[in-house]
Formats: sequence, structure tokens, C-alpha cells
Amino acid sequence: MFKKKFLIYFIFIFFIFNNVSFSIENKILAKIEKEIITSIDVDNEARYLLALNEGLNNFSEKEIFEISKKSIIREKVKNIEIQKQFKNPNVPDDFIEQILKNVYQKVGIKNLEKFKQYLNYNNIDYDYVKERIKIETLWNELIVAKFTSKIIINENEIRQQLIANTKKYSKSFLVSEIFFATSDSKQIENIYNDIEKTIKNEGFNKAILTYSSSSTASTGGNLGWIQEEALNENLKTIFFEMNVGEYTKPITVPGGFLVLKINKIKEEKTNQNIEKKINEIIAVKKNDQLNQFSKMHFNKIKKDIKIYEF
Repeated sequence: MFKKKFLIYFIFIFFIFNNVSFSIENKILAKIEKEIITSIDVDNEARYLLALNEGLNNFSEKEIFEISKKSIIREKVKNIEIQKQFKNPNVPDDFIEQILKNVYQKVGIKNLEKFKQYLNYNNIDYDYVKERIKIETLWNELIVAKFTSKIIINENEIRQQLIANTKKYSKSFLVSEIFFATSDSKQIENIYNDIEKTIKNEGFNKAILTYSSSSTASTGGNLGWIQEEALNENLKTIFFEMNVGEYTKPITVPGGFLVLKINKIKEEKTNQNIEKKINEIIAVKKNDQLNQFSKMHFNKIKKDIKIYEF
């Protein structure tokens, strides 16, 4: 069931840890099918999200609470679908440990034991972190299983473009996203206006956490570095006309709309190893298509699940 080799297309980007303390009364806040969400659940999620994104420190307690509730609802929906699709959903411990190693190395921690101590010091439950990684990994496995056959990549076209490219340098773009979905075409402009107002007044990161329904929202909407050769012609044209710090108007994608921001641009010598470059571009394109399928499938199943908020 578990196809580790495919999951390299999904990137888990973690952690900057911060303390957060809420004085709360435990009560039921939402019900999703047979699952309930309590205020304690949201408090735990808030600690987790603050660990993921230091930008949340600039939010009010009320804003953090609402963002955390939205986030845990998203994870509950995913987990419900996972339980429906897999008989015995599980992730090998070695794979979780591999992801955790990437996590604690990014925050300058050398081994798992010190990482556990660090989590404990910051009042973050280690098992909670493991469970979140497990859910995201299984969700990605589900998307790979359902949609790999629908991925369309023209390897010959990529090869011909690389052979024809005589440029000595190529560009890569460090990109972050805001993804939103609406079934009402009249609402697109209104939503974008709200996003743009938030960006101008409080920054792109605030807009990500407030409006993005993508799972990347908790990691600052980070899509990582994207090579120009991996961009479709439309995005390539848009990106080459943009400067660092600028963002796009809504771009239509399967399941919704994207607002993309360029955080950095770098130029590197063109890789002369054609086959290696082809494999790199194919991996990026697969990742992009799988992410779009992920968003589309999530929106579809969410519509079919009864969610009651109290």
C-alpha cells in the first residue's frame, strides 16, 4: 500500500517553535461526521501551527484560534477520507523518522532525542507531531494512488526544448501560494480584493494564513524553488515580467485559484546533463499536477461531508 518512492513529490517543510498559552474552557466547537473538535483540540493545533510558522506570532489570539480551527477541520476531513480508502492506514516508522530528521535539522537540532526534549520544553506533544505527519503522508499516498495515471507529461517535448535551449543560464523562482476555491464566479474578484487588501496592510504571509485553504498554508504557502523549464508557457511569461516581492492576479487551476508570489529569483548555469535535467523537470511537473489533484479532491470530498460548527 505504501509507495515511498512516489512521495518524494511531496515536500514537508517544518518548524520554527514558539510557546503559546491560551486560557480556555474545553467545549465542543465542531462535529465532522462522527468526529468532534473541542477547544482543547484547537489549542493543541494552535501550538502546532505556531511551531510551523513564526508569522503567527503577529496574530491576535482570536485570529490564531480561528486559523487553528480551520486547519484542524481540514485535517479531520483528510483523515476521514483516509479511513474510508485504506483498510489499515499506516506509515512505516522509518519513513516518519526520515521526515522528522529533516524537521529537526532545519531548526539546528542534531538528533531525535534532543528534538523530543525541545518539543517537550515548548509544550508540544511529540505524538501529535507524528500523527500530523502520518495524516499528511497517507493523504499524499492516497492522491498518488488515485491520480498518478492521470498525470500528463510530454517527455519528448521537454527533451526537445532543452536541446534547443542555447542559454548559458536559467532562472529559478522561490514561490509561495495562496489557494482559494469558490463555486460562485462573481465572488472571485471580491475574494481577491480582500486578499490584496490584507497583503498591502499586513503582508503576504498574513493573507496566506487567513485565506489559503491549501495544506501549504501552515508552512507559509511555500512551494519551494521552481525552475523556469518546469513552468508552463503561461506562468513563464507571467514570472519573467515580475520582480521579487510581486504577486500574481488569480490564476485558474483545477479546483480553484492561485495567487503566487515570487520571493527570490536566482540564475544558475544551465545543466549540461540533459537526462538529469529531464528527470528533475518531470519530478517538478509531477509534483505540481499531484498538488493540483490534491486540492481538487479535497474540495470534492469536503462538499460531501457534513460539518457542523457550534
